[in-house]
Amino acid sequence: MTQHEVAGATVAAAVDPVPAAEDAAPLLASRLAPPPLPEPVLVRPRLLRRLDEGAAGALTLVTAPAGWGKTTLLGSWARTVEPAPAWVSVEAGDTGARLWSYLTAALRPHAPGGPPGDPPRPDRLELLAAALAARERPVLLVLDDVHRVADPAALTGLEFLLRHTGGRLRVVAGARTDLPAGLHRLRLAGELTTVGPGELACTDDEVADLLVAHGVFLPAAAVPRLRARTGGWPAGLRLAALAARDRPDPVRWLEQFGGDQPDVAGYLRAEVLAPLDDAARDALRRGAVADAVSADLVDALTGRRDAGRALTALATAGGFVDRDDSRPPWYRCHPLLADLLRAELGELTAEERRDLHRRAADWYAGHARPAEALRHALAAGRWDAATELLVTGWPELVPYDDEGAGGPVPAAPPEAEVRRDPELALAAAAERAHAGDADAAAAQLRRAAGHARSLPVPRRDRFRRLAVAVEVTLARLTGDHDEVRRAASRLLATRTPGGPADDPRAGAADDADVAAVAGAALGLVALSGGDLRGAAAEFDAALAAARAAGRARTELLCVSRSALLHAALGELRAAERAAGEALAMPPCQGWSCRTDCAYAHLALAVVALHRDLPDDAEAHLALAGPTADEPAVAALAALCRATLLRDRGEPATGLRLLSAARDALAPLAAGDGPARAEDGPPGPGPGPGRGPGRGGGAGELAAWLLAAEADLRAAHGDPGAARELLAGTPAGAPAVALARVEVRAGDPAAAARALPPWDGPEAAAWPLPVRLDAGLLDAVLAGRAGDARRAGRTLERVLELAAAEGFRRPFTRAEPGVRDLLAAHLDSGTAHWPTVSDLVRVAQEPPARPGTEPGRELDEPLTERELTILRYLQSILSNVEIAAELSLSVNTVKTHVRNIYRKLDATRRREAVRRARELHLI
Repeated sequence: MTQHEVAGATVAAAVDPVPAAEDAAPLLASRLAPPPLPEPVLVRPRLLRRLDEGAAGALTLVTAPAGWGKTTLLGSWARTVEPAPAWVSVEAGDTGARLWSYLTAALRPHAPGGPPGDPPRPDRLELLAAALAARERPVLLVLDDVHRVADPAALTGLEFLLRHTGGRLRVVAGARTDLPAGLHRLRLAGELTTVGPGELACTDDEVADLLVAHGVFLPAAAVPRLRARTGGWPAGLRLAALAARDRPDPVRWLEQFGGDQPDVAGYLRAEVLAPLDDAARDALRRGAVADAVSADLVDALTGRRDAGRALTALATAGGFVDRDDSRPPWYRCHPLLADLLRAELGELTAEERRDLHRRAADWYAGHARPAEALRHALAAGRWDAATELLVTGWPELVPYDDEGAGGPVPAAPPEAEVRRDPELALAAAAERAHAGDADAAAAQLRRAAGHARSLPVPRRDRFRRLAVAVEVTLARLTGDHDEVRRAASRLLATRTPGGPADDPRAGAADDADVAAVAGAALGLVALSGGDLRGAAAEFDAALAAARAAGRARTELLCVSRSALLHAALGELRAAERAAGEALAMPPCQGWSCRTDCAYAHLALAVVALHRDLPDDAEAHLALAGPTADEPAVAALAALCRATLLRDRGEPATGLRLLSAARDALAPLAAGDGPARAEDGPPGPGPGPGRGPGRGGGAGELAAWLLAAEADLRAAHGDPGAARELLAGTPAGAPAVALARVEVRAGDPAAAARALPPWDGPEAAAWPLPVRLDAGLLDAVLAGRAGDARRAGRTLERVLELAAAEGFRRPFTRAEPGVRDLLAAHLDSGTAHWPTVSDLVRVAQEPPARPGTEPGRELDEPLTERELTILRYLQSILSNVEIAAELSLSVNTVKTHVRNIYRKLDATRRREAVRRARELHLI
């Protein structure tokens, strides 16, 4: 008998130590095999790969509430594994003995030779662990619905086996809740893989595949909307598909699909709400009055003090209640569950609903959330409170991002109340504008204007300012950039220098609010049009006003955008400072500050890239997340990501990113953006500060994308495509890129013709990264032409510009010849000797021949001390000065220098340095 046959027999003995009792309950074969898969089957390769990867460790946990496809995924995966894994489906009420009966039966095919028997006693687990550890191949065990185990102690034996089988037992488990604490030791050991609702949620492609499998065909644009509407919940999508295929107009029906549909509502009530205790269910139902809630808010709505515990438990399970990362955290229900809860909320009496809105309005007002407070005050019919919120908090009612507003839509104020106070209709208009409902907001604005004549004269000026502020928001909602500018100008015209005679400070504060709101709107319009410089100027001015007015929300918006714009223009220190300020500000309550943090992280990614810190850049890009909503911002993110992809040797992916960003930016660069007087006449193509037609700054941004794409093509062996791409482009980034193409192609004369003067008046307006690239190219070309003096002067000026902002990438990942140019600059003397010395050391050169390493050709390698002194030999320091720098005696330095000469086969300093550079030692 072989060792492995002995091990198998031992396992059989361990799992069958005692014959089964005659009256023992029979084991169901259906619990020992994967259940049938629902038809049609949705194949999800990404999740199958995830389980394959997880199964390399001790435990993989697939955890999510009902309907997220856990069992289907486990069954699909089990059918792809060879040999087939052991399978146990846990049922409600399984005791430890019953569970281990099934585990025994499941493991028996992997341990032939034993009759059926009872589960192993605790003193037999060591024997079973030893037998499993001796197996040649690991045993895979799938446990489905582990949350049904009535006694958590029943899993202690499983934990014991996982810890003592030497990796030969690997468990893949599905559960609605997390596993007992003992199994979390595997997380610390890196042996636990988790797959949660976020990964189980269907992607757009999977939604489309599921619909097609059910015979439902949607336009491509409708698929993402359905996925967002269902949160990617597999059960909800399957119910939607089953119902839609019987509808005469499935597209329209799916657009209206929600959690109040009978099939969905029944499933959610039975599987999600029914298992909850009264406190948790009451917290969810009353919290449905708001789009997102905190524990304090739910306490205020329910009159209880235990909402935090209930919400934390619901969010921990995931899937139907999400928690954000703010402190204190905010919670948001799954869209379909929110539909159902709002439908149940409608079953309350009108007085109960008004009381909920009153409580919510008071809580939001007390927590500096005027927009939400206004919505609930209007819903509660508290008209005077609504007007007061508008008057005192109107700058906070101007939406900057697509914030929207969830929960029930408040009814329009009665006509009698609006006649009494026209500002009430303005409050309703501001609330609807903040929610993104432009039509309803415009209707309320017209209604307010119709009654404005009844206001006393002192209040008409205030009414006019508030009305114009709503007009700014409406113009932004409709995407009319010209009207935003006109409305912002009208808003600025409402300022009253000096303020009221009775309180000048109040007038100054009001004027600061006006300047902050108008400036932020103008900055957002400029950014949307791709005018980076114009946007930076507007945001800087608005930031100062917001700080003077004490408007933290506007301040966060301005400082985060300013950070990105400064980074894009090469003002790295200002960008770093602004991004740090944005991230250090107290986080917004709720879900509206994520975009601001994304801008700050994207700014830091750009800064890290220019400083040649790719790992930091990657980390900040991951924190920034997707930025596709704003074409100009998406373009900057694409530039950053494409550069990192180029460094990683993935040019094709980088080119796709740049091409997509150029396509998204094309309407702005081609003239759909707003006209500006300073844009000047149309030029022959995109260039700094001007663009074809009315593109303005978007033309410059498009030019950066064009230059980056040409660089990428030329760097990977397609100079012809790069030249074709850059044909007819003016000065600026494309011209510099064309010169770089010619340098790489070995035609310095063509490069010199293409390269515009980098130190002239026109170049002064270029972003600093473009100026540095141009100056460095100019120095390289001068050196190749034999003009070492001009090359040195140019390089010194480039170094001075780069040092001011901490740029490194232009030198470390530059054209062929830059490293030699830097090395020669060390010999001739420089004010930036430490920087240049370090750059020479780290500047990338073409890869060495396979099998060679720096200094490999030396018969005797240099010591660490000799390498240190060798770096000093590049400078103009004498041996005495080198000794002083290193706190060594002169004789010691001379001895090391002689050894360096001998090992490098050199007779003097310059020859030793040249030889060391050839060997990539310095």
